[in-house]
Amino acid sequence: MALAAQAPLEPSPTIDIDKLSILGGRGRNGEPEKVARVDLRMGEVASIVGPTGSGKTEFINDIERFANGNTPSGRVILVNEEEVPEESLGDPSRNPVALITQHTNFLSDLPVAEFLRVHAEIRRGVDPRSLVDRTVGFANELTGEAIDLASAMTELSGGQTRALLIADAVVIGNSPIILLDEIENAGIHRTRALELLRRYRKIFVFVTHDPRIALLSDLRVVMRNGAMQKLLPRAASERPVAEALGRLDDIILEYRARIREGEPLDAELLGGRLAAAFAPGTARP
Repeated sequence: MALAAQAPLEPSPTIDIDKLSILGGRGRNGEPEKVARVDLRMGEVASIVGPTGSGKTEFINDIERFANGNTPSGRVILVNEEEVPEESLGDPSRNPVALITQHTNFLSDLPVAEFLRVHAEIRRGVDPRSLVDRTVGFANELTGEAIDLASAMTELSGGQTRALLIADAVVIGNSPIILLDEIENAGIHRTRALELLRRYRKIFVFVTHDPRIALLSDLRVVMRNGAMQKLLPRAASERPVAEALGRLDDIILEYRARIREGEPLDAELLGGRLAAAFAPGTARP
């Protein structure tokens, strides 16, 4: 299902969010973080980068919990310069955050269509069939494995599961703040995901090792030793790098699909694809 002609949904939580702020705390050595503050506005995409064990997941966990100096990092999370009301934290229907983790499995064995319909009726109550169709259409644009509405939730692959969770959070849950932990590990088409997500006026925070996601984000936070070390806005000078990496990534995705289909691979053909991708004046498809 094509999504281009469909109007984005407006966020509908009880909190009217304009800005999310992360106030720096301390690293694992007890010293203050070098970045004192990160401000994210609606419609922006941020990437959290750094080596394994640098504190990236802890960073988004602080956002998900709306930390108030009560976590090991000592960070404080503000919405519109204020603390989040306590009643919004314990009620899923009022909580403005959706967190998509690396390790997620469904326990329900309901068919996909039924599961999403029930969720749509509970969360939105209006036109659940349309919401289900939009959610699955969105998910199928993120993953190379189309989701069958009749499939049981427990039968979905890892990539399908992650794609469906992202789509559900955006369309049915309509969460204004969406946190995504290493979606590149689940077969999600990264550039396509960013293109689709930017159609919705939300705050997206990616924990990622993927240079393509990082370079296409509005800003990136560099982590080390549990602390924010640098805050880097997207730079025009990095655009050619992002485009070059994008072309390489497109070729890798193409060859991954060929391998899945059992097609023979040819070094000469690969050389031709690389030459075409990097020919002078070549525009990205």
